[in-house]
Amino acid sequence: MRLTRFTDFGLRVLMRLAGAPGQSFTVEAMATEFRISREHLTKVVRELARAGFVQTQRGAAGGFRLAMEPAAIRIGAVTRALEARHALVECFQPTGSDCTLLPRCRLKARLASAREAFFADLDRSTLADCLYSPDRGTRAA
Repeated sequence: MRLTRFTDFGLRVLMRLAGAPGQSFTVEAMATEFRISREHLTKVVRELARAGFVQTQRGAAGGFRLAMEPAAIRIGAVTRALEARHALVECFQPTGSDCTLLPRCRLKARLASAREAFFADLDRSTLADCLYSPDRGTRAA
């Protein structure tokens, strides 16, 4: 299973926020710290907020922070939310598929089962298990 860069960035954002409890970050500051596109990070933060993982505040003192305790955020839930727009294979797309094997294909069910096992394994870990701080390095999960 391969995660999109979008999900990778989302997980990084959450780990960084968990490593600085109560602190707000701007997209600009975090994009600079991570050396990634500000525009792309804005989309990631927007999706994390839509899913309820971060809260945002506009204005001069604005920024974003975790919306809940790190122990309440399951890595599988984050991954599901951020990967929802990206089908594992073409036939998983909500708009359908042009695959000619489809009514008789037996691979789709196996791939769906593998995907759910992947998410279920990620559900065993919380954001608290993956805390990150630039001062302290990582904490083993």
